[in-house]
Amino acid sequence: MAKTSFTSVDDYIAAQPVAAQPVLARVRRTIRQALPGAEEVISYSIAAYKRHGRIVIYFAGWKHHYSLYPANAALVAAFKKELAPYEVNNKGTIRFPLADPHLQRRAHGTRHRTVNRAQHARDDDNRGHLTQILQL
Repeated sequence: MAKTSFTSVDDYIAAQPVAAQPVLARVRRTIRQALPGAEEVISYSIAAYKRHGRIVIYFAGWKHHYSLYPANAALVAAFKKELAPYEVNNKGTIRFPLADPHLQRRAHGTRHRTVNRAQHARDDDNRGHLTQILQL
């Protein structure tokens, strides 16, 4: 991933490792379905989605995994069971493996629910602080 001046999410996905590209395309479709009307942008050199002028969710591709951001303590607690098989760090990152198909099926459901929760919370409270918004 040498290029860092992506102009679109299409450019971003095309620049990722070949093994990651179809997975990232599925992540993108899931986010777009869960956030209809969201603006697709590049921010911090990764894919991001804006609603009401604020970033709701980011995703990034890597050689062996892809990540969703931000995952705050409230979100992680709300999805503790679903996120148990995945790496979640204290910097707001959830890492999903590219390879294991069983985990990918579960990851799709977790992604969809995570995006939906972020979407509904963002619509109800547009302050832009996902930590506060997801305290349901």
